[in-house]
Amino acid sequence: MFLRKAAVSLLRRVRLHSQPISTSASRPPNALATATPLPFSLSGKIKFPYQFGYGSSWNTTRADPPTWIILSIQAENDVQDANIVGLRKIEDGSLISNVHTSKWRIFTDKGRDYFLQGKLEEAEKFFLSAIQEAKEGFGERDAHVASACNNLAELYRIRKAFGKAEPLYLEAISILEEAFGSEDIRVGVALHNLGKFYLVQRKLEEARMFYERALKIKGRVLGSGNVDYADTMYHLGTVLFLQGRLNDSEVLIQDSSRILEESGQGESMACIRRLRYLAQIYKKSNRISEAENIQRKILHIMELSKGWNSLDTVVAAEGLGLTLQSSGNLKEAQELLERCLDARKTLLPEDHIQIGTNMLHIARVAMLNSNQLRRTHASDAIAELDKAKGLLNNAIRIAWQVINKLKTQSKKQGDGVSGETGRDGHVALIMLLKSLDALGLLEINRQELQDSREKSSTPEAKNAHFECISAYKELATAKLISGSAEAKAEYLSCVKHLSSLLEAEGATQYRGTTLQELKDEVRRVEHDISQSRRRKG
Repeated sequence: MFLRKAAVSLLRRVRLHSQPISTSASRPPNALATATPLPFSLSGKIKFPYQFGYGSSWNTTRADPPTWIILSIQAENDVQDANIVGLRKIEDGSLISNVHTSKWRIFTDKGRDYFLQGKLEEAEKFFLSAIQEAKEGFGERDAHVASACNNLAELYRIRKAFGKAEPLYLEAISILEEAFGSEDIRVGVALHNLGKFYLVQRKLEEARMFYERALKIKGRVLGSGNVDYADTMYHLGTVLFLQGRLNDSEVLIQDSSRILEESGQGESMACIRRLRYLAQIYKKSNRISEAENIQRKILHIMELSKGWNSLDTVVAAEGLGLTLQSSGNLKEAQELLERCLDARKTLLPEDHIQIGTNMLHIARVAMLNSNQLRRTHASDAIAELDKAKGLLNNAIRIAWQVINKLKTQSKKQGDGVSGETGRDGHVALIMLLKSLDALGLLEINRQELQDSREKSSTPEAKNAHFECISAYKELATAKLISGSAEAKAEYLSCVKHLSSLLEAEGATQYRGTTLQELKDEVRRVEHDISQSRRRKG
């Protein structure tokens, strides 16, 4: 009975939080300064590229993907716009221009181009040179220097060279405050960027402080109905969410979404992203019906704007399906998740990792269906388990294919993997551990349904949990996976379930691993997870 309850509890865990995944390599948007010292464009929009992720939303729990500031006012050759871009006039009405200012523009353009090609070392050299030329051409404390500092800081942020990025952000803000005053909109945008820098590092209190300063300036200068104001409002809301201030976060993200809708951007991916975050807040607050309503709204928008030939629509439907599963609406959840699987099989390669995770989701619904049928329709309950087993085996197969690809690449490179392949490997590991753990619980349920008189649990159940443990240890030993809290939590679940099976049997070991070793491992991993949470808190 204990293990059956554990199985139901596991199946109701519907989210698979992971690093975002995309079907193609991510590229930051073209948004580097070329002809202006402003750290933003009042006429443009700060864009946040959408990426779909894994599980119920594939993208919503983490900070926005790396974003380059849009500095796109083209006015360097237009004297009447000189005051807008900050270039100084001389008596004949022309703009200051010398060999250094020319080099600043050339180096900034080249740095941007190299960055967009993924050649970050080359980009860094040109951005460094751009700073020097800006200082010599415009002056040490000119706004062009602030722009150049900010560009290099953004590159360092993306490379996670945080120690190099921070002083550049601070220098840019200092220069802008001297040039335009502490309440200028350019200062506000620079403060927003610094807030994002701290958010990426989960330095939440620092991020909150700078976002609040940026929001105050943007609200005063741009107005409380401006979309850039709403953007900072949304980011501040995400910080408050991560700090556990759900009510404050909800208010900010709701208002941010409303502003976008009122400005005609209610169907934009920026607005969709905010609505997803709002649904997440509702789910965390156990307001499932409100989360469901938001997700239905998202799916409606996606169906109308993109149709089912878009993975964005599939992701929206999957998120709603998993919410319905958690609320017990299994019939509609199954229909949605099966439609998602059909769509993914059309849009993606047959062994794509998203197809594997989709199969895992449907398998869980089938196991919950089986649990509901067990007392009245035992044969139908067993049929649901058979369906779930087939799906789980396919999910396990796909996960191993991705992991084996990771192993091969790691051997070729000699120093591990990173980027999209590394993220896929992490997702594959989570999927593998969840699928093996679910398979073990499935075999326990099958035994109970078949009224087996054997005192011991089925060998298949113990084997599935043991394989889960072995897979984690193998990949951790080979340093092919990061020690994420999520992976450790799934590993811990497998260890606990195998330990419980051995205790129920009165057995002292399984395949060379003793019961005491399993209990010791439970305590060790629980301690590691607790310490990790304490550090993040």
